[in-house]
Amino acid sequence: MSNWICCQIGAREHYAIARALNQDGKLACLITDAWVSAKSPFKIFPQTGLRERFHTDLAQAQVHSFNTSLISFEITQKIQKHFGWTQIIARNQWFQQQAIKKLTELAPQFNTPPILFSYSYAALDIFCFAKQQGWKTVLGQIDPGILEEKIVSQEHEKHPQYQSKWEPAPSIYWQNWQEECKLADAIIVNSDWSRHLLENAGIEENKLKIVPLVYTPPENAKNFIRLYPASFSKNRPLRVLFLGQVILRKGIAYILEAIKSLEGYPIEFWFVGSNQVEVPYYFENHPQIRWIGHINRSETAQYYQQADVFLFPTLSDGFGLTQLEAQAWQMPIIASSNCGDVVRDGVNGLLLSEVSGEAIAQSLKFCLEHADHLSRLSEQSSTTNCFNLGRLGEKLFIDQLKVCF
Repeated sequence: MSNWICCQIGAREHYAIARALNQDGKLACLITDAWVSAKSPFKIFPQTGLRERFHTDLAQAQVHSFNTSLISFEITQKIQKHFGWTQIIARNQWFQQQAIKKLTELAPQFNTPPILFSYSYAALDIFCFAKQQGWKTVLGQIDPGILEEKIVSQEHEKHPQYQSKWEPAPSIYWQNWQEECKLADAIIVNSDWSRHLLENAGIEENKLKIVPLVYTPPENAKNFIRLYPASFSKNRPLRVLFLGQVILRKGIAYILEAIKSLEGYPIEFWFVGSNQVEVPYYFENHPQIRWIGHINRSETAQYYQQADVFLFPTLSDGFGLTQLEAQAWQMPIIASSNCGDVVRDGVNGLLLSEVSGEAIAQSLKFCLEHADHLSRLSEQSSTTNCFNLGRLGEKLFIDQLKVCF
């Protein structure tokens, strides 16, 4: 029965929740901010993030979007010079207003009350509307919440030399989130780490359901064969990939500490992602570092293919989807335990004992000295068993949420 409504801003998780619902015949509709199908006039735009707001798995699904309104909204925000939290909160509010208008139109078509899913921080008004209709609500918690912010704040105090534009969210942001959690019949978190931090923040334990993220590897990854040299050298260094936002929360300060201690070793570091901290000049021009910068999601494959090890020393993450992306290309991962449980230490990667420059450097030295072991880790990397779309549907709709309703 198609009785789930999915609301989301952006292409988070590559629309995995909506796709799993649709695959199981449970998706009534997806409501999202932008949707650019093959027939959309927005296809004429240059290659941008907007053009990637589509998924073929949902080509036949009922999708409602607000492309024109979104462009108008973003232009207005620029004219009014709204940035940072002002813009984020305004965008979340704009989306909810648009979604409620559409939900008001759709409500009469439901003979039985639907279940409404929405992601955190853009769900409060939508949930209020749903509750007025007598609907059930499911919150997709995108991160570990307010305690993660405290971790990040402490990190910025610890490393003032890495200047950035980061600032804590205004109190209204967290007040609204607390209300979202109260209105939710169930709250989906993606890792035990998130569950732990939310429980410590006072969120009702019985509402929290761990449902890991999923990832469908691209077709060309399925037959990809990763090769390593017999040993690494100056002519063929160990290529270490960091892919994501270059921010303190992702452990950037400790990666740079590790690089300093690994000077002269045949190791090359690739940073792919927008740089949001002021990197010291010493590292900006370091011979072992390639600062690649922001790229579109469709361009990431080449870096996963060409690098040897994926580095993910996050201080806190709800999951870290890039771990699954790296695994799809049989790439061993060096990660912290403060995220989704993807890495099995010594099986498909290495778990850091702590997030520190020394721990990162030691793990990379091990990789450098054991190219043969990297090959074994690579061979055992797989996303097929635990993190596929079919398992998401089973875990989400059968095992996890039936107790909530």
